[in-house]
Amino acid sequence: MSEPVDLSPPRRGIIFILSAPSGAGKTTISRAALKAIAGLAASVSLTTRKPRDGETEGIDYRFVSEDEFKRSLSLGDLAEWARVFESSYGTPRAPIEDAVAAGRDILLDIDIQGARQIRDKYRADAVAIFVLPPSFIELEGRLRRRATEDESKIQHRLERAREEAKAFPEYDYLIINDDVSDSIARLEAIVNAERLKVSRLRNHFAPWKN
Repeated sequence: MSEPVDLSPPRRGIIFILSAPSGAGKTTISRAALKAIAGLAASVSLTTRKPRDGETEGIDYRFVSEDEFKRSLSLGDLAEWARVFESSYGTPRAPIEDAVAAGRDILLDIDIQGARQIRDKYRADAVAIFVLPPSFIELEGRLRRRATEDESKIQHRLERAREEAKAFPEYDYLIINDDVSDSIARLEAIVNAERLKVSRLRNHFAPWKN
């Protein structure tokens, strides 16, 4: 049996940015989407925070010291970075640029500060998606059910979430995460639509040239 032929036209890769207030379900959607959507790869960020239960080095994050992070930043190795809840986060630049040049799509699970930096640097290749919970009452419930932080930290996250939610008009798409399966389906629809845009085709592609 012959191998299937890829008839999709050549194009540049797409940087899909996923942002959300803490507790909105962004990481859950991101992990599930990487399994459900063919041809979508993860960007592994650097962070100076300690690993949480269930997180794996090199898969969820690259866990580094403050000195290592500062070294990467000073060398220009990061496409974006931000300071969030007393820890630093950053996205390595080379894997993103290599993926775009090779026509491969990459998913970035990053905060609003980082999303702004990526869109400024890679405007033609970036698609930004914002995730919100169905309500802030539900968001508070999710944060409390995680049982990972004390009351003062929960209140701080809720205050920050209300402020971060104001940024959604800056994004290209909005997903209200009431049901994870539905949210993943919506993300997949966005990915498929963006892949079909004529503006993403490489200049040398000429259909019907025979």
